[in-house]
Amino acid sequence: MNDTNTQIRAYPRKHLLGNASVEVDLLKPADGAQVAAFIQKLPTHDLLFARRDLSHPKVVTAWLDAIAAGSITSLAARSNGELIGCTAIVADVHSWSRHVAELRVMTSPHWRGRGLGRLLIQECFALALGMGLEKLIVQMTVDQRSAIAVFEELGFRAEAVLHDHVKDRDGTTYDLAILSHNIAEVQARFEVYGVADALNN
Repeated sequence: MNDTNTQIRAYPRKHLLGNASVEVDLLKPADGAQVAAFIQKLPTHDLLFARRDLSHPKVVTAWLDAIAAGSITSLAARSNGELIGCTAIVADVHSWSRHVAELRVMTSPHWRGRGLGRLLIQECFALALGMGLEKLIVQMTVDQRSAIAVFEELGFRAEAVLHDHVKDRDGTTYDLAILSHNIAEVQARFEVYGVADALNN
């Protein structure tokens, strides 16, 4: 990530999903209570994509501290003031892979199938480009087929499957799929993905 080229786009931004108005804004450390409440409503299986268990308050606190420190950039989606989705773009500027970031996306179960996940991924594309990133990776258990399908429609491709890599609280293991996207190629595909308007408006 090249700090000299960082250009965080303007937020909040309003979008229309069907008949519902959705506001996307940068997630802030002060949003901690709302984030914790949102995570508690998610199915446990949804949390397996993250490297650490987000249901633990200390993990959420560390996430918000990283936002405050500038090492994680996150978005929040709200409808009528309710948090319905959030993201995290996680990069390490001191690593040999500083041009790569991990993308994490969570959406409320009641909002799935309405385009919210796609909207948040597209917003993260635009953010990542402004941050000077070149590649995004996502990881999720292989049985999360709907989520994998959305990422693949937006150009992500499977790079690896790690067998029995994740173990849930009940001791059940799952294979972990790792998908990636070379976002340096995103601008050539904006018209296909419908991101052009989101980036330029």
